[in-house]
Amino acid sequence: MPNDQTSKHSLMEATKSRASFSKHRDSLGASGFISPYDDEHKGSFLANPGDTAIVNPPAEGLPDFEIGVAWDNVKKKESFLSSLLKKDKSKGIDLDLGCLYELHNGKRGAIQAFGNFYGTLDDEPFIKLSGDERTGEAAGEDEMLFISGANWPEIKELIIYVYIYSGASNWDEVKPQIQVRVPGEDPMIVSLKARRQELAVCAVAGLENVRKGIKMTNYMEYFPGHAEMDRAFGYGLEWSDGAKNDSEF
Repeated sequence: MPNDQTSKHSLMEATKSRASFSKHRDSLGASGFISPYDDEHKGSFLANPGDTAIVNPPAEGLPDFEIGVAWDNVKKKESFLSSLLKKDKSKGIDLDLGCLYELHNGKRGAIQAFGNFYGTLDDEPFIKLSGDERTGEAAGEDEMLFISGANWPEIKELIIYVYIYSGASNWDEVKPQIQVRVPGEDPMIVSLKARRQELAVCAVAGLENVRKGIKMTNYMEYFPGHAEMDRAFGYGLEWSDGAKNDSEF
């Protein structure tokens, strides 16, 4: 990500014509699409963009906590020709969970299955992804992020995101739900729903370290890709295109 003023000016000019400029931190990109449909989920703890929740740390500090995502696995219908040939062309939905992170020492990065950035609990960044659930058919949460409570004071901020890798054309088909669960506290929940097929990445929520506690803010901001999300939140990471290797798991 270029840091010079000329590049920054070019990015600003390039985004002016297509979207409003993002107000997140030291952003270099346009803001994402905030779905008007998401406020239908009145049962969610954090129902609307901008809603917040606070977890105050106990005297001994936060315990390890987790972030889970579950989604509906909608099978694609096979074609008439395939049914005649008795070839099953159905495919599950591959939705991936990830996060951008910033540590108090200034280090930034991403945790996600694509690229095998699974992280670790015992060392920086003190965040670990459970694995890569390809179909959404597993019981309970399909993918999870684990956060080290003992090392939470080292973490400044997390941006939780999910992205449709394959198998669905829009968020309304998937109906994912994110839960942040801290032992001894009520789960903090966000449900997603957006009828936009061209926006495959959603920055669901932010977790800020506030006096060693957690402040969670609902974002539900949708982007066409990871790089656009990164620019909106000002992380400055490098992103590349590619595909998953089916032999990895």
